[in-house]
Amino acid sequence: MKKPLVITSQNSPDGLLCVDVFQRQDGSFGFEEFRRDPEDASGWYAVGGFSALRFETAYDADRDAADRVSWFGQD
Repeated sequence: MKKPLVITSQNSPDGLLCVDVFQRQDGSFGFEEFRRDPEDASGWYAVGGFSALRFETAYDADRDAADRVSWFGQD
């Protein structure tokens, strides 16, 4: 099974968190919040638990991420 295609990726202001909006092979969209710790070389890991949510468009996934992830979508 192929990995989903990342449509957008936005980092938090401190660069320790990010939200990826992605498209699955079946055409549905989703999003996940990731974290990285500078002292840990293992990279980004999922922390949000949102990846199973399904949306018809990338826009819908992005808007739901803005509602669920406190820092995301804040200017």
